[in-house]
Amino acid sequence: MAARFRLGKQAGSVLLPGLMDKIGHTGGSALLSRQVSAARYFFLNLAPKASERLALVLGGREHCNPDYVVARRTFPFHVLEYVASGAGRVRLDRRTHVLGPGSVFAYAPTTDCEIHTDPRQPMVKFFLAFNGPDVPPRLRRCGVAPGAVRRLAAPAEVTAVLDDLVREGQRAGALAPRICAALVEFLLLKLEDGAAPAPPAGEPARAAFLRCKARVDADAERIATLADIAAAAGVEASSVCRWFRRFQGTSPYRYLLRRKMNLAAEHLVAHGGRVREVAARVGFADPLHFSRAFRAVHGVAPSALLGYRAPAGAAARADRAPNARSARLR
Repeated sequence: MAARFRLGKQAGSVLLPGLMDKIGHTGGSALLSRQVSAARYFFLNLAPKASERLALVLGGREHCNPDYVVARRTFPFHVLEYVASGAGRVRLDRRTHVLGPGSVFAYAPTTDCEIHTDPRQPMVKFFLAFNGPDVPPRLRRCGVAPGAVRRLAAPAEVTAVLDDLVREGQRAGALAPRICAALVEFLLLKLEDGAAPAPPAGEPARAAFLRCKARVDADAERIATLADIAAAAGVEASSVCRWFRRFQGTSPYRYLLRRKMNLAAEHLVAHGGRVREVAARVGFADPLHFSRAFRAVHGVAPSALLGYRAPAGAAARADRAPNARSARLR
């Protein structure tokens, strides 16, 4: 694989053969860093058309080596980067920002950008390169205008979307570009919805709400009551209720319940097991109570999802009985 690349002018970086000619860039700016390991890249549209308003060009996931440093004065595309784990720092046009899990930032082709990882906690990060006139305003709507850094309150969902995007981008199927376009739109909407700038000093309630919501998202299996949410966030229970209704449009109980039932459904489909065991896993001592709550949220009994775990070699039987699953769900 290494023979397909040539070294760029910057140490520790590579250029794709002929790419600079395709995209009309002659500055020799390196696209990829060599100071990474276990990297996964995809290349969708290395010669985007001038008529494309917002095009995903390439992207990937990188495990930074302890000596990872990237310094760029120019770059062919707009770039969105997201830190999944580890720590580091980024300098964007003379302003330095600390990076950690959930950090998301963007830079323009003319942004002076320098990225360092903490050698004691090397970063794992994603990047997406975009082209087109609609990119800057769309990034601003997501709270990450070029040159800005934001920290997501609950980054797990964004990490999952980016993992899907890299996997689909590496596929050679004819529909891969359309699938990636749909995932990018979903990602940008998630950022727009959840990666808003830090609340202003005059609105501490929203910052407190985001802390509470993040704890529910991360620890829903163990959290059982409103008091647990309040204790985990270090606030009053009455405040939690007020914030959830104001900023989420629902009660903390309903939000927690749906989170628990989503985790339960995921476990049943992925791992199977007894309903009683899954109920206990998400904090329900009474499996009947759990089953009623599950049906209220998903519209089916938890046992119905076990039908989706067909044994190996059962595909042919499933093909001969296409209505079997739908019958089990009724």
